[in-house]
Amino acid sequence: MLEQGMLEQYLRRYTRRAAAVVFAGAAALGLGPATSITATSIATAAGHLPAPVPSIVQYQYLKASQVPPGQADCNSVGRRCFTPASMQNSYNLGPLYQANDNGKGVTIAIVDSFGNPNMASDLANFNTQMGLPHMCGEPGAACSAGMPAFQHVYWNGKTQVKSPPSGSNGTGQQTRNIWALETSLDVEWAHSIAPMANILLMTTNPAETLGVQGLPAMMNAEQFIVDHHEATVISQSFGAAEESFASTQSLLNLRHAFVSAASSGVTVLASSGDGGTANPKKEPVKNPQLIPFPTVGWPTSDPLVTSVGGTYLCTNAVTGTGTDSADPPAACQNNPGVREVGWIGSGGGFSHVFARPSYQDTLPGGSTAIGAMRGVPDISYQASSLTGVLVYDTAPGDAAGGLNCPSGNPCSSGWYVVGGTSSSSPQWAGLVAIADQIAGHGLGQINPTLYSLADGPDYGTYFFDVTTGNNQTVASIPGYQATAGWDPVTGLGTPNAAALVPALAGH
Repeated sequence: MLEQGMLEQYLRRYTRRAAAVVFAGAAALGLGPATSITATSIATAAGHLPAPVPSIVQYQYLKASQVPPGQADCNSVGRRCFTPASMQNSYNLGPLYQANDNGKGVTIAIVDSFGNPNMASDLANFNTQMGLPHMCGEPGAACSAGMPAFQHVYWNGKTQVKSPPSGSNGTGQQTRNIWALETSLDVEWAHSIAPMANILLMTTNPAETLGVQGLPAMMNAEQFIVDHHEATVISQSFGAAEESFASTQSLLNLRHAFVSAASSGVTVLASSGDGGTANPKKEPVKNPQLIPFPTVGWPTSDPLVTSVGGTYLCTNAVTGTGTDSADPPAACQNNPGVREVGWIGSGGGFSHVFARPSYQDTLPGGSTAIGAMRGVPDISYQASSLTGVLVYDTAPGDAAGGLNCPSGNPCSSGWYVVGGTSSSSPQWAGLVAIADQIAGHGLGQINPTLYSLADGPDYGTYFFDVTTGNNQTVASIPGYQATAGWDPVTGLGTPNAAALVPALAGH
């Protein structure tokens, strides 16, 4: 019930949040924002867009040391914490790594607002502590041939990362310290799944986008990435409810990068959101009202995007094997023998903008029916912070220390356990990077392949079907139940990577 309460606080205070794994690159390559990118998308959108904010709705500060906390520390606050090794085992990546399929030569892209100015050094400590390959671009790293590279690019201006001043009466849209934690999550966990892939982090400054709240800058950054062939994977975790846009056209004006990506062999992913079926109206305003009926967010609802929902992951958090129904959280303890439960915050439902795409015409047996409109999400991955991932962040703003910060935002330097579908999307981006490596090229839109594989006789080989859980976070707004096959909580399920990733690459 603690998690339920946190979700309700989030829904009262913020738009759908997430972080982005989107590709970056301009300044790192000696380039600037492309002047050919449509300025119309900015001008048309001005004053009509909701603000994208990070999707870290739940996190718990654990430890100030460079050394990560142990499982006992996590259990003491009612959680289990996954390391890269235990997460890799949970989704069966071992056979891929044994075959040297690890994302080598592929670039994963991440776009966030503001970012973490300490990202390179935080990544270095994360890699040291977790036994992951170090990346060229970390402080003091001795770069060598074949080493994965990390670069941080500022798309439209560098900003200081700081928490709001004491007594601030603002809307929270410019909260840099949450974005710093979001950025750490994205970079560290995309690297955890595809440890030899390159990562280019691009951070945008929403306050400088002609007074608009950030989406045009993010979309134009993605357009640059696609146009200049900077990456083959774009994973986004930011977004806002479809109904929070001033008009359908103001939303459609932002799709240009997705259209280009679909024709350029670039895969675009997005977190499905963290409010279940409940979403607030347009911000920035303080305490925005909830939309009083089930809704989904954009860009996750876009048919050109692979929408990633979330679960509680109930495998053993130390080993990543078997099912642990004894340790926290309650979602695992109350479902003995179940490896994954649909996360209550997993964004899902049916678009009010986009018609059902043809790839959703045929679903696995037992699926929740998809009517005339696009169903969300397509697939899922671990998301709840109660079964969360460890993240190292030394740039949360005013590092005051302690578990609870007055603003409710992260204020302490060190290790956090973090959740949200913004954990799901970058890890799925890592899987796609591995598939790109196997295929020898960017796969582009993967949704038709995902649904084709799920409709075949080997559905249970490719996916872990999640059939327990629901995403109703607010009593007055109906949610959906997880079912066999596809459902509006977990989509087609979570990946059995050793089987699914090569199958994706082979289509």
